[in-house]
This record gives sequence, C-alpha cells and structure tokens, in this order.
Amino acid sequence: MAKKKKIGSYPNTMIVVSLTAALFLIGFCGLLVIQSRKLVSIIKQNLVVTVFVEKNLSPADRETIYKEIKTKPFVLTGVDSAVVFVSKEQAAKEFIEGTKEDFTTLLGENPLLDSYRVKIAEEYFNEEKLKAIQGQLERLKGVHEVVYHQNLADQINRNIAKIYLILAAFAIILLIIIVILINNTIKLAIYSQRFLIRSMQLVGATDGFIQRPFLVHGAIQGAIGGVLASVLLVILQQAAVRNIEGLVMLQEYSKLGVLLVCIILLGILVGLACTYQSLSRYLQISLDELY
Repeated sequence: MAKKKKIGSYPNTMIVVSLTAALFLIGFCGLLVIQSRKLVSIIKQNLVVTVFVEKNLSPADRETIYKEIKTKPFVLTGVDSAVVFVSKEQAAKEFIEGTKEDFTTLLGENPLLDSYRVKIAEEYFNEEKLKAIQGQLERLKGVHEVVYHQNLADQINRNIAKIYLILAAFAIILLIIIVILINNTIKLAIYSQRFLIRSMQLVGATDGFIQRPFLVHGAIQGAIGGVLASVLLVILQQAAVRNIEGLVMLQEYSKLGVLLVCIILLGILVGLACTYQSLSRYLQISLDELY
C-alpha cells in the first residue's frame, strides 16, 4: 500500500545540511569579529602615554603631577595600574634587559628621566585625541616631555575597519548564495506537491491554510540548521581555546550567546522566507503550467 503524502512534508536532509553549512560559516565570521574586537580592546587598554618629568623634581612635586594626571578624563578607569611611576633606574634596567646593551658603562651615567606611564581610555584611541592629550600633559608644571607611539592608533583603526568590511562582505555574499540555493531546493521539493496544492485550492482551501504547514516545516528546518551550526561553532571555539595559548583572553561568552541566538533566528528567517517565496509561485500558477 502506497504511503499517503502529507501536505508540507518533503525531504529535510539536503536543505538542513545546506543551511547548517552556510549558517556555520556566517557564525564563524561573527565569531572572528567578536574576538577581533576584544583583541583591539586589549590593545587599546594597553596603549601607554609616557610622561617624563624634569630632573631633580622633589617627591612632593612628583605627587602633585600624579594627582593631576589621575583627574584627567582620558585616563583609563577601573584599573589600579592606570598611572604608574617608573624611576629612571627602573627604566634603565628595562632598556638594558630589552637591548642587552648597558649604555651606562659607555656614558658613565644614567641619562633617563623619571616618568609616569598613563593608560588611555578606549574612546580616546585616535591620533587627533592623543595629540590633544599630549598637549594637555606637557602643559603641567614639572613635565619635561610626553611621548606615545604616533600613528599606531590610526593604523589599528584602519586595519580593523578593513577586516570588518571583508568579513561583512563575505557573510553577505554567502547569505545571498545560500538563499538562492535553499530557494531552488525548496522549489523542487514543493514541485512534488503541486497537484496536492491544486486539489486543496479546488475544494476551497485558502492560501493561508495551504501555506501554514509548509511555513512551519520551513521554520523547523531553519531552526534545526541554526542549532546544528551553533553546536559546531561552540565545538570549534572550545577546541581552539584548549589548543591555542592565550586565546581564552579573547573570549566573550555573553556576546557568543547572542551570536548563537542570532544564528538560530537567521536560520528560521531564511527557512520561512525561502518557503514562502517558493510556495507563492505554485499558489498562482495556472493548471496548464502544472504539467
């Protein structure tokens, strides 16, 4: 006895696999964006402006400079080491350890100056604002010079903007391709039920009544594809964290959760949209075109 065909039912495997692969790649792009943003945030938080103070400055004068720097709005908040005093002896030691050359033996003295290393808040991370900060700090009494890595901020901002643009373009192209592929696949699946759809129309079924089971089926397929893609993305992320040293610092699990929810919702949306678009054609087709 032949199995009775149920409206809205058609093979799931090809559609779900295609959706899963596409949503996984889109989610991977999202994960790269999240982690690159975190990396940039860490770099910004570790940007240091060095404030050199004049020679033979008294401890009281150095303390006054410290307090004035701490009150500035551009100083990174919520960190104990936002403003750190570095003596000229410590600076010389760090220089010698880094270069393996003892310049004090050649010069006979330590020409370096005492300084403060100031961490800057993220919103001031551009060349124009850093120059303004440099000017403000150099006007403080007892400050000899203020230095920072010039053009570093603009270079990082430009490069990260390019990365975001490339990832966004890739995700959009991928989404367009998968919508076309899924749309064609669903069209073929619904084609097998075109006579059943016409029979329901002939007995007076409304378009909404006919569409409902197909749309539910499409939404379920999209949800399954989204869940599978999310699971694969979490597996990949956890494997990377376990095997790549330091990657754990870039993890933002709250944003990852939002990304996974978005992937599932996108899967449902794609499933509904493609099903609706494909089904609309068969609801309006003439009897001659059915053959």
